[in-house]
Amino acid sequence: AAAAGRMLANPTGPRIAALETGGWDTHAGQAERIAPVLASLDTGIAALRRELGPAWRHTAVLCITEFGRTARVNGNLGTDHGTGGAAFLAGGAVTGGRVLADWPGLGQGKLFENRDLQPTRDLRALAKGLLRDHLRLPESAVAAAFPGSEAVAPERGLIRPVA
Repeated sequence: AAAAGRMLANPTGPRIAALETGGWDTHAGQAERIAPVLASLDTGIAALRRELGPAWRHTAVLCITEFGRTARVNGNLGTDHGTGGAAFLAGGAVTGGRVLADWPGLGQGKLFENRDLQPTRDLRALAKGLLRDHLRLPESAVAAAFPGSEAVAPERGLIRPVA
């Protein structure tokens, strides 16, 4: 993350970086295993911000998972692959301080297939909104990045207006 921050801070450097962190697949012993993974994510974002310096104010960071987790703990005190997940945005370019969610709850009849958090948002909408409003890609390029997702509208209002 620090190396990415240094490259992105360079005015002639790249505009986009993709980073992956492991350790999230907590099928067993989740309570003990998740804290160091969350700390690593926190440390990575802090390093990215530090190395970006003033460029942070023009930055949007999208953190997403490749799959959700089940709502209930399994027999190994972990959770298995599920449907609903989470994403978050950070960065100086982001209109923050809010939660975008349609929280379905965890009560009786609220779980997807009686095991997973009910998916209520399409993560492609976040990515499309960033491509359009932050990177200023034309609609045709955004559509090409997500073929077959014409029904998923880009999320609006994610990025602060440029002064």
